[in-house]
Amino acid sequence: MSFLKHVWGDVERQFCASISHSGLTFPGLLTVHQSQRLIRSIVTSMAVVFSYTACRQLSQMFAAIIFFHGSEYILAVGIHGKSNVTLKSLLISKNYLVAMIFSLLEYLIEYILFPGMKEHWWVSNWGLGMLIIGEIIRKMAIITAGRSFTHLIRVHHSEHHQLITNGIYRVVRHPGYCGFFIWSVGTQIMLCNPISTIAFALVVWRFFAQRIPYEEYFLRQFFGSQYEEYARRVPAGVPFIK
Repeated sequence: MSFLKHVWGDVERQFCASISHSGLTFPGLLTVHQSQRLIRSIVTSMAVVFSYTACRQLSQMFAAIIFFHGSEYILAVGIHGKSNVTLKSLLISKNYLVAMIFSLLEYLIEYILFPGMKEHWWVSNWGLGMLIIGEIIRKMAIITAGRSFTHLIRVHHSEHHQLITNGIYRVVRHPGYCGFFIWSVGTQIMLCNPISTIAFALVVWRFFAQRIPYEEYFLRQFFGSQYEEYARRVPAGVPFIK
C-alpha cells in the first residue's frame, strides 16, 4: 500500500472517532453508524485511486491516451497543414469515449472487489509493451505515407494520393490499423481488464473487418492491378483479415 493510503486510513479513524464522541449525524439522513460506513467507503475508494498499483497503471493509461491522440493531431497538422485538419483528427468519437469510460469503471470495480487481479505485473507490463509497439507501428505508417495518409477513407483520387509500398508498408498493407489494434488491446491488458480486453479486441476487429474491404475497393479503383499484386503478397496486418 502507498503512503497516501495509510494517511487516508488515519483520516478515516480520526473522523469516525470525532463523530462517535460528538454524537454528530447528518440530520434527517444518516445515523452515526451509517455516517461512519459512508466515510469508510469514501476513504476506501480514495485509497484505491492513490495506491501504487492503481496510480501507476492509471497514469500509464492516461499518458498513453493523451500522447496517442495529441500526436495524431500534431502529425496531421504537420503533414496536411492546419487549414486542412479538423478536430476529427484527434480520433475521439462518442463510441470511443463510452468504451474508455467502461474500461475505467471495470478497472475500479475489479480493483475494489478483487485487488489481486491488478497485481499481475508480468501481464500489465506485457500490455504496456503492446501499447508501445502499436504506437510505433501506427506512427511509422503515418510518417511513411505522408500526404497519402488520411483519417478519412478517400473515395476520390487526388494527385497527392500514391500507393505506398515501402517502409512499414512492405510488411503489412494497413500498418495504421494494425498499430491501432495492438495499441487499443494493449491498453486493456496493461490495466489487467479481462472483460474490456476481449470487448476491445472484438469491437476493434469488427470495425476493421468492415472498413478494410470498403477502403480497398477504392484502392483497387485507383491503382488497379498494381494494388492487386501488392495485396496478394502483403498481409492486411489485422488478424484473420486477408
